Amino acid sequence: MIVNRRKLLGMGAAGAGGLLLGGCDALNADPAVRGRLAGAEELTMRAQRLLVGDALAREFAERDMSPVFRANGSVSVADPVYNRHAADGFAEWQLQVGGLVQRPLALPLSSLKTMPQREQITRHDCVEGWSAIGKWQGPQLSTVLAMAGLLPAARYVVFHCADTLEGQPFYESIDLIDAFHPQTILAWRMNGRPLPIAHGAPLRLRVERQLGYKHAKFVMRIELRDSLSGLYGGKGGSWEDARGYQWYAGI
Repeated sequence: MIVNRRKLLGMGAAGAGGLLLGGCDALNADPAVRGRLAGAEELTMRAQRLLVGDALAREFAERDMSPVFRANGSVSVADPVYNRHAADGFAEWQLQVGGLVQRPLALPLSSLKTMPQREQITRHDCVEGWSAIGKWQGPQLSTVLAMAGLLPAARYVVFHCADTLEGQPFYESIDLIDAFHPQTILAWRMNGRPLPIAHGAPLRLRVERQLGYKHAKFVMRIELRDSLSGLYGGKGGSWEDARGYQWYAGI
C-alpha cells in the first residue's frame, strides 16, 4: 500500500507526528533498519512518480492563504559574508551556478527578478506535522538551468546555502525530474513582498511536490553533479545526513 504523505501529516501532530518522530532517532541508528528504509524509499519514489507523472501540486486562491506562516529550519544566518549582503538589501549578492554546466553563471538578484516569473499559491507541508499556505514568486529553476546548459553527465542539482546544521554547511539536492518540474522555482518573493530573512532571503527553493525540509533556504550556489557520493555525509542533504530523513520526500 502506498501512503500519501499529505494525508499522513493531516492525521495530526499529536498522533501521527508522535509516531513518525518519536522513534526516528532510535530506528535510524540501526543499520539494518536504515538499509530497509533506503530500499523502501527508492520503491516509494518510483511508485509515486508512476502514479502522479507530471501532475502539479494543488494551487490555491488568495483567500486560502494562511494568516501566519511559520518559518521552518534556520531563521537567521551567522555567516558574516551573508550578513553583509543582507545589510545592503542583497544589492551586490549573486547566485553562483556551476559544476557540470557549459556556462557557469553569476546572477544578481536583479537579474533573477527580471526573468519570466511564476507565481503560485501552494501548501507547505512540514515533516513536524504542520502545514501553511503561501504565495511564492520567482523564476522557474529550469530557466536558470537552461541558461547554464547542462552537460550530459549532470544528474543532480545541489543547493549550497548560507546557514548550517549541526556545525556543517547546509545543502540540499533534487534530481532533474523535480528540477524541471514547472512548479519548481527559485523564490525571491513571498506573499507579495520580498522574501524575509526568516524564510530564506534572498532566495529559496520551492519544490512543491516534496516535504518542507527539501525547500532549501538562503541559497548561495547551485551545483550540477553526476553523483551525491562524497558530498558531506553522502545522503544528498543536511537533514538526510544529520537525522536520517529520506532523500526523496515526495507528497
